[in-house]
Amino acid sequence: MESVFKVVQKHKELSLSERVAQQISDLIKERNIGVGDKLPNEFELAESLNVGRGTIREAVKILVARNCLEIRRGKGTFVTEKIGQVTDPLGFEYIADKVKLTEELYEVRFQIEPWIASLAAKRIREDEKEELRRRCAAVETCIAEGVDHYDADNAFHQYIAQCTHNSVLPEIIPIITYSVRLFTRFTDPKILKDTVRTHRAIADAICSNDAEWAEKSMKEHISSNLDCINQLKEREAASKAEVR
Repeated sequence: MESVFKVVQKHKELSLSERVAQQISDLIKERNIGVGDKLPNEFELAESLNVGRGTIREAVKILVARNCLEIRRGKGTFVTEKIGQVTDPLGFEYIADKVKLTEELYEVRFQIEPWIASLAAKRIREDEKEELRRRCAAVETCIAEGVDHYDADNAFHQYIAQCTHNSVLPEIIPIITYSVRLFTRFTDPKILKDTVRTHRAIADAICSNDAEWAEKSMKEHISSNLDCINQLKEREAASKAEVR
């Protein structure tokens, strides 16, 4: 009986463990192995690929690092929920000047997200509008209760991207909205009030299928946040100057 895995022959410029990792990735795609599904055990993988179990362990480690697989102790190896998605793919966590990073991310968002909002307004389905409003309200609830609104905010913006029905855009949003995580350190009431107001305008515009209004509202949202950051920076700088 032919092995369920192909003999590892391609990608010879890669190490053996990297080639085996590629073969396991191919298996996941070819067999339509879904989220949460368990892979064959280490012994079966080693026997099928004619490699040692140590190589299999190294290959699995590579795929774990890529967030394709997760190891559950005592249970086995499983496909992750968000396969291939890395939490911080561009290494923002290691950039020292977080305020400057926030400003630069908002510059990128200003170029991309208004277009995404416009596209969402054109393509959103009727059955998606209620969910968009629900996610908008979830951000407001977090702000009203004084809790971190990062996750709710990210979910709102990602759902807007989802409503474009472009498979690439929802994957980009968590990267460019990393600025929201940094921005939550600024808790000025004006920022929170503007977030609520502009989020409502964005949701209303998209649900009204008004692409021009959606684009304009998203631009106002991002510009408003960036203006608030600049104002707070000036206040902090003035405060430090006074102390000196």
